Amino acid sequence: MNKNPRQEKILEIVQSRDVTTQEELTRLVREAGFEATQATCSRDIKKLGIIKITLPGGNTKYVALERSGDVTPGRLLSVFTNSLISVNDAMNIVVIKTLPGMAQAAASALDSMHFADVVGTIAGDDTIFVATAGIDEAKALVTTLREMS
Repeated sequence: MNKNPRQEKILEIVQSRDVTTQEELTRLVREAGFEATQATCSRDIKKLGIIKITLPGGNTKYVALERSGDVTPGRLLSVFTNSLISVNDAMNIVVIKTLPGMAQAAASALDSMHFADVVGTIAGDDTIFVATAGIDEAKALVTTLREMS
């Protein structure tokens, strides 16, 4: 079966409900009438730029990154994860250290992720400051970003 309809279904599922595991996603894709294994869904997740985020209460769910012009979400995610050095929180601010010269590209990739609790980002040469809605939101974002690297 063609992978594009399956990938479209995966995006639809992730955007319409809270999916917490690859096993659950695989089951939902199969129930929608597509052939899928966990390995297939795992590859699709990576290609589609779907990430698992930690919510302020500690629960997790998959979310799809949005396209930014002609750049695919998977490429943006790759830019972010490949430039990341460290992630720490300071109250409601998340401080991200990147490779030299990569902070603005990484911040652009981070902005494309559209985290609901991110108020804004500022990038320098190798540092990004991310303002979040609160302390718990900052801690959840740190967990998510660390798991991405």
